[in-house]
Amino acid sequence: MSTVIEVAEVGVRFGGVQALSGVSLAVRRGGTCGVIGPNGAGKTTLFDVVTGLRRPTTGTVRLDGRDVTGTGAVRRSRLGLRRTFQRPQVFGRLTVLDNVLAAAEWHGGGGGLAADLVAWPARRRLERERRERAAAVLDRCGIGDLRDAHAADLPIGQRRMVELARAIVDEPAVLLLDEPTSGLDAEQAALFAAVVRDLETTVLLVEHDVGFVMAACERVVVLDLGKVIADGEPARIREDPVVRAAYLG
Repeated sequence: MSTVIEVAEVGVRFGGVQALSGVSLAVRRGGTCGVIGPNGAGKTTLFDVVTGLRRPTTGTVRLDGRDVTGTGAVRRSRLGLRRTFQRPQVFGRLTVLDNVLAAAEWHGGGGGLAADLVAWPARRRLERERRERAAAVLDRCGIGDLRDAHAADLPIGQRRMVELARAIVDEPAVLLLDEPTSGLDAEQAALFAAVVRDLETTVLLVEHDVGFVMAACERVVVLDLGKVIADGEPARIREDPVVRAAYLG
């Protein structure tokens, strides 16, 4: 299988702190890879580098064979890379439905301002199709009945599901999930896992819930103090003495 994400010898320094050091990671197309490690290991920093929110001090990032090291987050998102955050980032003043629709608006509607003014039939059809797609994704994420609620009024678990729906409505090529089960109850976590499992996309996730990672991922990478200390199948990672000493205990 071809590689869709390739991180090569990435280093990130914050003043005198080396947050990442020589990190290399390749994720195959359609694969599900988990990144675990203790607090301060560099997991979120790695995500920021992959998504373009932070430029590495050293090393390169390639997306589907293309060097995107110097490319910003917006451009990478339009290349098919989507992300959720450790603390859900929703548009609080918008409804749940509008939060999800926002992820598809960058495609435009064709015809420009004139099409808006005359209510061009093609524009209306496209808007209807987007709304139907968004509604279907909300139902899939178990929050279809909340489509008219304002995102700011929702508890963290439901906001996290809104963020997931927004991330997948535009059919991403790569989905990065940062602490996806944080704030979810057992039922929501199971639904979240089921939605992600059914996606036909590449998934890279950071998660403190080791059980969730071991069950959801076919491969696990372990970071400690900004370095990769293990990389392999969940069963091997679980028994790795170095990983147990550094993280699993």
